[in-house]
Amino acid sequence: MPTRIDADLLIPGVGEPVNDGAVVFESGTITYAGAAAGATSAATTKVATLMPGLWDCHGHFTGMAIGNLEHDATEPIARKAARAVGDIGRTLMGGVTSIREVGGLGIELRHVVDEGSIAGPSIYPAGRILSTTGGHADVHSLPIDWVDGSPGRLGLNCDGVADCLKAVRLQLRQGASVIKVCASGGVMSEIDHPIHQQFSDEELEAIVDEAARADRAVAAHCHGKPGIMAALRAGARTIEHGSYLDDEAAATMVEADAILVPTRYILAELLDRQGDIPAYAYRKALMVAEHHEMALKTAIAAGVRIAMGTDIFMSGEGHGTNGREIRLLVEAGMTPLEAIEAATANGPLTLGPQAPASGRLVEGYDADLIALDFDPLDDPAQWGDPDRVTHVWKAGEAVKSPEHTTRDRP
Repeated sequence: MPTRIDADLLIPGVGEPVNDGAVVFESGTITYAGAAAGATSAATTKVATLMPGLWDCHGHFTGMAIGNLEHDATEPIARKAARAVGDIGRTLMGGVTSIREVGGLGIELRHVVDEGSIAGPSIYPAGRILSTTGGHADVHSLPIDWVDGSPGRLGLNCDGVADCLKAVRLQLRQGASVIKVCASGGVMSEIDHPIHQQFSDEELEAIVDEAARADRAVAAHCHGKPGIMAALRAGARTIEHGSYLDDEAAATMVEADAILVPTRYILAELLDRQGDIPAYAYRKALMVAEHHEMALKTAIAAGVRIAMGTDIFMSGEGHGTNGREIRLLVEAGMTPLEAIEAATANGPLTLGPQAPASGRLVEGYDADLIALDFDPLDDPAQWGDPDRVTHVWKAGEAVKSPEHTTRDRP
């Protein structure tokens, strides 16, 4: 039986919006999207704004209670997984129907979502984050032998080409949809510097090539330009953060058709959490933030393709407010329609060959849709409030509406 949704405003993900639009779907697949006058069957629901479900292309389901890698590394996995269940539900209720989970518990949690035990977005996980010894995903204050032997850590240390190949294969063995690598230092790690390149060119090339053999894309965490350029030379599909991106790096990204996932959300969040994160992390967040806004504006002006990502990594109420990143992209210079494309149609592209038919209201695409009670083209400031997302359909199933909620809705 087909389902038809009518909308005052239909935003397809790519292309111009349609006033008085409609979407028809059946068996989880869109069969029509366009003007309501051309739709068949009777409307079952009428909404204000209808658009594709959001893609968060840089998320983490860690169940991390506080923003501290040492605490995360030493806490039992069961506690973290229990917290993550609520985070997954909140994420879906906030309008995110697909998430590229670039480090965390996503590989195992995906199975629980797919079997229907909990409600959540479609999860495309990376498994453990590949890091050099002493790199961004290492835990610098703990003994290295313990760190390397701990199965519950966020990162996996690997050094040298052979070790890097093994690390990629271990993630593929677990079912990773994408490979995540730290090509530069970061903010939440203690010793390393965000500008410095991590992994040699040879190691990065080996990681990308091995991932490509299995049709997987590589997501490269990069703040500093040396790491950005090294990741691009190696063929990484996406640059995460890009805080020190300049004109040369932007032009290289355009030429390579690489995608920037800027994660404005997390920098704004960390600067508001001075008492909740280690002092070294706050100092580094201040340093990176000085450059990040200009880097994003440079990328927008150069025509770099951008995909939405939040980098929400701590458990709690932040999950579900992912749409705030769209507002931040608009504030950085994107039009509201461009920012929505970054949050929908561009999302699947970050997975390369693994990209599903998702993120657009097009015949034959997945029936992942959300409805809003506001016009996001006229008032993008409303993004980030999960209560403004009135309906969510995932694979054609209504999981949020004024009349219906799931048991996992917080």
